[in-house]
Amino acid sequence: MKRPLWQRVLALGAVAGALAVGGAHAWLAGVRAGAPPVPAVALSPEVLDREGRLLRAFALTDGRWRLDPGRVEVDRRYVEMLIAYEDRRFYQHGGVDPLALARAGWQMLTHGHIVSGGSTLTMQVARLMEPREGRTFAAKFKEMRRAIELEARLSKAEILDLYLKLAPFGGNLEGVRAASLAWFGKEPRRLSLAEAALLVALPQAPEARRPDRHPQAAARARDTVISRVASRGLFGAAEEEFARRASIPTRRTDMPMVAAHATGTARRERPGAPSQRLAIDLSMQAPLEALARERVRDLGKGVSLAFVMVDNASGQVLARVSGADPLDATRAGAVDLTRALRSPGSTLKPFIYGMAFEDGLAHPETLIEDRPVRFGAYRPRNFDRDYQGTVSVRQALQLSLNVPAVVLLQAVGPQRLASRLDGGGFALRLPPGEVPGLAVGLGGVGVTLEGLAGIYAGVANGGMAHRIETQAEGATSTDEGRRLLSPVAAWYLAQALAGTPPPHNARGGRIAFKTGTSYGYRDAWAVGFDGKRTLAVWVGRPDGQPVPGMIGREAAAPLLFEAFERLALRPVPLGPAPRGALAGRQADLPPPLRRFGAGAGQGMEQAGPRIVFPPDGADLERIADEPLALKVDGGVGPFTVLVDGLPSSTGFGGTQLSWQPRGAGFTRLTVMDAAGYSDSVNLRIR
Repeated sequence: MKRPLWQRVLALGAVAGALAVGGAHAWLAGVRAGAPPVPAVALSPEVLDREGRLLRAFALTDGRWRLDPGRVEVDRRYVEMLIAYEDRRFYQHGGVDPLALARAGWQMLTHGHIVSGGSTLTMQVARLMEPREGRTFAAKFKEMRRAIELEARLSKAEILDLYLKLAPFGGNLEGVRAASLAWFGKEPRRLSLAEAALLVALPQAPEARRPDRHPQAAARARDTVISRVASRGLFGAAEEEFARRASIPTRRTDMPMVAAHATGTARRERPGAPSQRLAIDLSMQAPLEALARERVRDLGKGVSLAFVMVDNASGQVLARVSGADPLDATRAGAVDLTRALRSPGSTLKPFIYGMAFEDGLAHPETLIEDRPVRFGAYRPRNFDRDYQGTVSVRQALQLSLNVPAVVLLQAVGPQRLASRLDGGGFALRLPPGEVPGLAVGLGGVGVTLEGLAGIYAGVANGGMAHRIETQAEGATSTDEGRRLLSPVAAWYLAQALAGTPPPHNARGGRIAFKTGTSYGYRDAWAVGFDGKRTLAVWVGRPDGQPVPGMIGREAAAPLLFEAFERLALRPVPLGPAPRGALAGRQADLPPPLRRFGAGAGQGMEQAGPRIVFPPDGADLERIADEPLALKVDGGVGPFTVLVDGLPSSTGFGGTQLSWQPRGAGFTRLTVMDAAGYSDSVNLRIR
């Protein structure tokens, strides 16, 4: 029996529908099976502090800022608002939401224009990864296909993460993290309701709603988000009203650039690293940078300052500040002053005393003379041109007296001092052709602020120094340290420096410290430490010009003490006395340690070698290749002869030597004895 027409049409429709559904399923299965891998998204390189906090990010090569939101915990309420506003069925659909598409189609038919696009978050990610050309049906279909492919390859969390990385927020800002830093000056961990709503609204029309250019449009879009999300019960009326009253940011905040020189160096050394972690501690770096910005204005035109803070036990750099502003050309802001070679003034004196303690030549309570003394042609004088007479070694160090320091250096040996510091990983820089002499102890060498901090950290660490390390990854894991001083000598030294009178209006007793001023008032220094950290301070002109009247105690020491106060760190006491340390009064010491060098300071002559011939400044005529005569008085053989810093002859036990000039012109001739003492003369060879 023939069926009625309506039944045949209905059956045909059912068959067609079944075929369509089956075809759709087959098509979807084919799309999912053939989904290509998701390309990696380029992110702005980041330099982090030791705890993973952002110090500085670098823009991509095309100038865009796109930071990884996975490095911070994005505010949960922002994510909830985003899904509620943009894609309520995000966790139910497979990339395309048929209900949203049907709604968008019906709105277009009833209104005569597009009211909403029906795009899911996955479709928006597809469009952001492969921008479409125009708003055609073909482009929309391609976007839908790509969304299905993304859903086949990625989890919902991974898709959401891509949106948080790629969504546009105006200008060169991409991703919620870059937007939060630029518009609110903070990471998107905790956002206010108004801030979260603005970040939800901006990607729909990032240029038309830019807060810095179109604040009213941004406010309207934000309020629309607030109203729609409030209607869905995410928050109450009171919160809604409070959020509407919040102001719109009308200026972009600069991206973080903390520790500019350290982060810039790290980026240059590892240009391919997407992120790297430094040993710097943001909680110390930021306050020291703020202090530098506040105080540099009081230092005078062209004068700058620098800080380096080091962990005593590891040598890791906890803070590095070079100037107040890396963009300030008037103070050479682009120069990393923490690594610039400068004259250290008196800051190396403590290591003379430390070696004297170690050699058993002196004790902090040993008496020493501060009187006029001559070492050949060299006559050291104190900074104030006065003399204190008989003082203890402790007092001589705390008062930074020059004469006792040079007397002890003569006994210790300047070459040994330089070699010891070099062996500790902190080489002193001398002019070409020079060898260490007595002037080393008063600043006649070049050091860096970074190196000086490391040397003092070694003292604070019981005499064991570690190499300075800025990178956190693997830093000092295999560095067992190098012995700079014996534990007893380091403890004597630390205790003496702890008793140095603090600068005016500063609270003493917390740190051990030493100041220094280079020749001609070019550099002012202060270095201080407690049982855990060492901080070194430098003040001066980057171009090396003198600053009349600038001395370490008045220019650098107040900054040192203010820095420790500003950091509000719990004071860590210095270590206990090691085994073998002698405590007591001067009268309780063994007789050899009660007074240094009987008769010291009473016209004492140089104990090392002295070049008798040729005299300093002489003009000598060279005949063919014949050696020239050299006569030495004093010192302990064998002797080493250096011509312009290079060995000429060695191993002679007598005082009548010979040497070969390297050619016509000016020459520096140096003789060094077996104890490390030396003498030099400048000559002209014809």
